[in-house]
This record gives sequence, C-alpha cells and structure tokens, in this order.
Amino acid sequence: MPHAARSFFLPLGLALLTGSAAQAQDVYFSQAYANRQADNPAWAGIVDDYSATLGYRNQFPQLAGAFETVQLAADWRLPKPGLHHALGLLVSQDRAGGVGYTRFSAAAQYAYHTRLTRTLALSGGAQVGYGRQRVGYDNFTFGDQYSADGSYTGATAESLAGFPPINYFTVGVGGVLYAEEFWVSLSGQHLNRPDLGFRQQAGLPLRISVTGGYKLFLQKPVGAGKGEQREISLTPTLSYSRQGGSQRSEAGAYFLADPVTVGAIYRNLASPDLGTQHVVALVAGVAFGDLRVGYAYDVGVSPLASALGGAHEITLTLRAFDKLESAFRRLKRRNYPKAPCPDF
Repeated sequence: MPHAARSFFLPLGLALLTGSAAQAQDVYFSQAYANRQADNPAWAGIVDDYSATLGYRNQFPQLAGAFETVQLAADWRLPKPGLHHALGLLVSQDRAGGVGYTRFSAAAQYAYHTRLTRTLALSGGAQVGYGRQRVGYDNFTFGDQYSADGSYTGATAESLAGFPPINYFTVGVGGVLYAEEFWVSLSGQHLNRPDLGFRQQAGLPLRISVTGGYKLFLQKPVGAGKGEQREISLTPTLSYSRQGGSQRSEAGAYFLADPVTVGAIYRNLASPDLGTQHVVALVAGVAFGDLRVGYAYDVGVSPLASALGGAHEITLTLRAFDKLESAFRRLKRRNYPKAPCPDF
C-alpha cells in the first residue's frame, strides 16, 4: 500500500475509536445533551416547544487535516392535539480535511409523547435518514511521482478513481422515560445496516446507546409571582454505546447555577484494534435568554489519546418555551414533567 494511503487509513482508524467523523462510525459530541437528537430521535420536542442547535466539533487539531463536523438539529413540538407529537430535523457534514473524506447526512424525525402519570412521561421516536460519503485521493502523492533525489516529477500512474460516492438510507428508533428528577434513554441506529461499499466493512454497524441521569436540586427555580429564585442543581450522568467492535462508556456530572453550567465527563473507549483509551471532557455553557452557548474540550489521559491532540467543540442553541401556554397547561393539569437533562 502506498505511503500516502497508509497515512490516510491510520488516522481514520484512530477516528473510529474516538468517535470522530470516519467511515463506518458515527460522530459523537462531548456536549451530548445539546446534540441529543443525534443520539435518540425520541428527544425531539421534550426540552423546548421548539429549538435549533448548531454544533461544530474539531477533533485531532494537531494532525494535518483534522476531523471536523458541523451539525444542525431542530425540533418542534406540535401544540395540538394534546402536545403528543413532535417533529425533528438533523443535518450534518463530516470532513477529514487532508485525506479527502466527506460525509453528508440528513434525517427526518418523529416523536410521540404521552404521560404515564402526572409526574412520569414517555417519548417514543423514529427517524429515517439519507447519507452520502466519499473518499477521494485529490490531496495524495505516490512514490512514482518522485525521482531518486526526492524531486517531484508529475502525475502518478496509480488509478485515482478511488471509491465512488456511496448513497445510503438508514433507520433508527428510540425511547425516553423521564420525570422531573431523572431520565433513561435507549436507542438503536442503523437498524437496516446500510451498505457503504467498503471491502473490509461493507455495512454501517448497528449502534445501541443507553443514557441516564438524575438531577439533585440544591435550589428549585421559583417564578416571579412567588419571589424569583434561580435553579441550582447537580446532575450525575451515565451512558454506554456500542457500534461494531467499538464501545464507549461515560460517567459525568453537571453543575448548574442558572444561567451557568459547568461539567466534566470521563470517557472510556475500547476498540479491538487500538485497545482502551481514556479521555476527560470539560464542558461549560451559559444561557442568555433564549440563546445558549456551550464549549467543550477533550483532554486525552492515556498516551495515544493525548498525542492526538484532543478536540474543541462549540454549540449555539436558540430555544423557545411559551410560559403563558405552560401556565395554562399547568392549570388544566395538561403539563408534561420538565425533562431534567443538562442543556450542554
């Protein structure tokens, strides 16, 4: 295999382990709850009446051609009938800058909400998505392009057709059980295991994810009518996901003193090819009215993860929640419990 091709597939293999944009693996954001629709379509419409989130992740910034992802997520909870229905949209673009890998995906989501009791609710969701990915050799050079003294001689005799673009469809489902103090989320993505056209791993592997958390209120928020009081809370979280031969497990905690949130997440990444790696992600976010701004930085703890340079991540969210309508729903006992997951 040419040196340039080895230089391409090694970083892609590393990206498979750490969850960045790469063939046969899904992107994972450290601000998982700001980008919760990417994990489970059942999150659509749970937190806000409607919202839109733009996320950007730059992984391995010390490598040439860092792995970059831009993602847009939007959801809308239909006001009638009965606040049962929500729609979602998820669009993302992945790029490995120096190696010619790109992937575009778009998914339409639907979620159905129902109250099991006055304090317990359930959301079930499904999504159908389209993806297109391409690997190109535009930036590669090969051995036959250099003379014995190392000077560049021109075009290569290698075939540069590469892999033709691959188009595929994917299906996912999920559910979220939640109350004011806790939530449990279970989802399955790529149930149809779409064919990606690669020789060694032709299908996009099934991804199973389980997440959960519990919010400990140190001070509950109170409206202006009773003397305004901001929320202060601590939310420990756990998550586990498996895709193909790779596994990711996390334990984290978020501290909220409204409007500021800070958090730390420990991530254990296991791969049959690269062993176990350890990462700590630091998260900070602030809310300005209907705007939320979040930042996360991944710190590699194990030698390999540290050498790759971590990751930077930024999210911007515009949200809307009708307080007057909420008061009416509460008066008529039609309110759903407020989902306690972090915003970042």
